[in-house]
Amino acid sequence: MRRALLIRVTGLVQGVGFRPFIHRLASRCGVSGYVKNLGGSEVEIWVEGEDGALTMFTKLMVCEKPPPAELEEVNIVEVEPLNIKGFRIVKSGHRVVKRSQLPPDIGVCSECMKEVLNPESRWYRYPFNSCAWCGPRFSMMYSVPYDRENTSMREFPLCPRCLEEYDDPLNERRFHAQGISCPKCGPRLKLLDGRGREVECSDPLIEAAKLVDEGLIVAIKGVGGFHLAALASSDEVVAELRRRKRRAQKPFALMALDVDVVKRIANPNKLHLELLTSPQKPIVLVPKRSGTPVSELVAPGLSTLGIMLPYTPLHYLLLLESRDKFLIMTSGNRRGLPICTGVEAVRELKGLADYFLVHNRAIVNRVDDSVIRLTGRAPQILRRARGYAPRWLRLPFSLRREVVALGAHLSNAGAVAFNEYVVPTQYVGDMDYKENIDFLMNAIRFLERCYRVKASVIASDAHPTYTTTHIARVIASKREVPHLMVQHHHAHIASAMASNKLPRDEVVVGVAVDGAGYGLDGTIWGGEVLLATYTEYERVGHLEYLPLPGGDRATRFPSRIVAGLLSLKLGKAEALRICEELGLARKLPGGFPELRLAVNQARSSPLASSTGRFLDAVSAILGVCWERTYEGEPAMKLEAAADCGSLIESLRIEVEGSTVMTGEFLVELVECRNRHSVRDLAYTAQIRLGEALGLLINDEVGDCHFKVVVSGGAAVNEHLVKGLTKVLKREVILPRGVPSGDGGIAVGQSVVAGLKYFG
Repeated sequence: MRRALLIRVTGLVQGVGFRPFIHRLASRCGVSGYVKNLGGSEVEIWVEGEDGALTMFTKLMVCEKPPPAELEEVNIVEVEPLNIKGFRIVKSGHRVVKRSQLPPDIGVCSECMKEVLNPESRWYRYPFNSCAWCGPRFSMMYSVPYDRENTSMREFPLCPRCLEEYDDPLNERRFHAQGISCPKCGPRLKLLDGRGREVECSDPLIEAAKLVDEGLIVAIKGVGGFHLAALASSDEVVAELRRRKRRAQKPFALMALDVDVVKRIANPNKLHLELLTSPQKPIVLVPKRSGTPVSELVAPGLSTLGIMLPYTPLHYLLLLESRDKFLIMTSGNRRGLPICTGVEAVRELKGLADYFLVHNRAIVNRVDDSVIRLTGRAPQILRRARGYAPRWLRLPFSLRREVVALGAHLSNAGAVAFNEYVVPTQYVGDMDYKENIDFLMNAIRFLERCYRVKASVIASDAHPTYTTTHIARVIASKREVPHLMVQHHHAHIASAMASNKLPRDEVVVGVAVDGAGYGLDGTIWGGEVLLATYTEYERVGHLEYLPLPGGDRATRFPSRIVAGLLSLKLGKAEALRICEELGLARKLPGGFPELRLAVNQARSSPLASSTGRFLDAVSAILGVCWERTYEGEPAMKLEAAADCGSLIESLRIEVEGSTVMTGEFLVELVECRNRHSVRDLAYTAQIRLGEALGLLINDEVGDCHFKVVVSGGAAVNEHLVKGLTKVLKREVILPRGVPSGDGGIAVGQSVVAGLKYFG
């Protein structure tokens, strides 16, 4: 008996070779019908045939799907047969039946690289080879559905041979693969000098590698933006790159040719290698190898190197031609601004790059490299961008309303939310610059347009002076919808809860550990214990408030925090004496007068219960780091300084009522600093902080069965998490798939706003 099924599939099903797979499968199973993309990024399939054939088709559709495809929901409805003859891929529709995922960029697959390295292949040494299983997607999309005419590949009509493969149902990797091309019909490389003039050479890629080997800095146009490529083994070159970028200490990312090269410069474990070789190809923080050929100036004061593998043939071929087989591959931008994507790079990167290796395929959506580290055995995303964006987060419940969330202020990303989904934008950056604000709004508008989102609430941070708060207020007013301001640390905890798919009515103990968030008592929060649900929270404990003499200046120069604290605890004269012994005056730009000013300002200073500021102060006392030149620097260097440290039994952080006495501990740390090694003191300070938070939870919440959720920028600190779990005697929950830092704030805002009742 002939039957027919109408199947709608959502998930990651556009841009991953799913329709060609369905076409081949239909032929194999002997069914007829059609397959097409729909306007919500979902796929519609109509199949007709005998019972057994349809059963086989639906089973194999799930079991044998293409490697990058993800079938999140398969809806099958029996319909009346139309007696369709044959099976075909039909023109995409723009109707939205059910919204599905936009495809992220996928690192080059092994099959494409085999072709690029095979002298007999027509893709030999072709920098832009890709197929249905790999290549750029999100970065070159103008709109949905994912068809060639909706991407920047529409500027490159297929040559006869590519068109033949595109139309061949038996060609598993190129049949209806929208991004394919070859040297005859695809993008092309050019080498430009520092003034944007083309350099005549037989092979721009070989010439670029030669220039880098000579110690020059070359801007490389990649998938989601430009990189600056430079020798990582030369102190002189790295120092020059730092001078040009005005980047004194922040680590540079590296790209290594393959796993063998990674093992030559670092000590990856099995999980590091799994992340490095995954289709996302993120930057992974890997422990440095003793005697590594990488210059110490690449990641000064840190025990890890940020390494990625080539994710395009272009990058692989460049590394293959290089001397070291590893290079600095850092974002091509001026400090604080978005990564460059097009012709503006010659202007913006003038003076930074000596040459430019460019191509003529437009980058539609800029997207930086993703960054991941391990905390224990758990991967933690520090920057969510290429390979992960714009993937959505599926919730275990449905939201009351559609939301646009604008995130926080630093290391920001926005989000849209609808039904049971939150879709974060790619990493954007700090909201201090108009260019980043424009980037954020364009990224949000792209998601609103592709997912047909009509937000009925706009969410932002609760900080009244954040740029994103102001923008949210304006948007809400124009659209005549509510503007919900979500407390910073509640958003951190809600984000972690959502990423772990905790139920809607779950009550958790939330430990929010970060640098700064607007406190409802007028102080700066950042070391908080909350009893929380998705929509409500109660603050049940926090770190002792530390003074910030000079406000923001104290966050840059933590010696001021130490001076202010000692002034409050021991008096001005004693504070000055101890600070002089510590040599803190020499570490402040204003010298002794600035130190004295910080001591005198202590009683009128802003106060902060911040984990970040506590770790900064420890770092300054121990002489690990006296200036924060990038976000989290003193804390990161302190974590590195604690490697292989031992616990000092006599040194503890006390808990008094609902307060972790971090100020008292800092005074004790000053007094015993000469009796122990920096390594042991650094290790003990971080372990004891985690333990003290665990003790506070036991005291204030009691012996309960609430899950403990940890989020915020410092949640990636391995020693802190170790101390917390040691006291609680159970594992804690960390964010999964979203950053624990402010890049994950918009996810929390989306869920809080999407569930909140507006009476």
